[in-house]
Amino acid sequence: MALVPYEEGAAWGARRLHSPWAAYRFAGRTVRVQQDWRRLGVAAVVWDAAVVLCAYLEIGGIDLRDRPVIELGAGTGLLGIVATLLGKGFFDCLFKAIYSWSARVTITDRAAALEFLEANVEANLPSELRPRAVVRELTWGKDLGNFPPGAFDFILGADIVYLEETFAELLQTLEHLCSEQTVILLSCRIRYERDHKFLKMLRGRFSVYEVHYDSSKDVHIYKAQRGGHKDDF
Repeated sequence: MALVPYEEGAAWGARRLHSPWAAYRFAGRTVRVQQDWRRLGVAAVVWDAAVVLCAYLEIGGIDLRDRPVIELGAGTGLLGIVATLLGKGFFDCLFKAIYSWSARVTITDRAAALEFLEANVEANLPSELRPRAVVRELTWGKDLGNFPPGAFDFILGADIVYLEETFAELLQTLEHLCSEQTVILLSCRIRYERDHKFLKMLRGRFSVYEVHYDSSKDVHIYKAQRGGHKDDF
């Protein structure tokens, strides 16, 4: 899943991916996450798809307040951290009151990435928000009994569509986690023919719409829901 290292060099050897830190400004805060390419490969660097989806959540008018959210293949945790921060209610921001309306975010990845992921989450969430985010192990298609079916309003994934051998397990996981009202948001760069294959597989089980395209980063955001259900958030 998110732990298979790409070969260093070529397009993947960009200097920023090998930097030990990456910093971004979201939800009125600086989010500074640790990166560790040599130890965990693609799971431990921030990809453009995550940044684009964070920006979309922030400016897209999506209300995450008190909504159960899960991120798949979280890697550094940037997306899950931002989703938690964006769950703050209006009056919480205005008066700095208790964050009683923050999103309930479950941030997941495979076991080998959890210690690294947990460290980034701990470092970037204020103490009053920390109880609203939980880091949990999830290997697609294998740990589903640990997660109640249909329990999440939003499922988020950034650049998790790239290994064809995981497509069936990813789809199985999405189906397990979804209710009729669940909104799936997948952010990705379409690099290869297999990426189109995944979208075709996804459309076979969900209604899928492209809701955003960032031309500067060549990143697409797709929204998927069960059947013909279509929400405007």
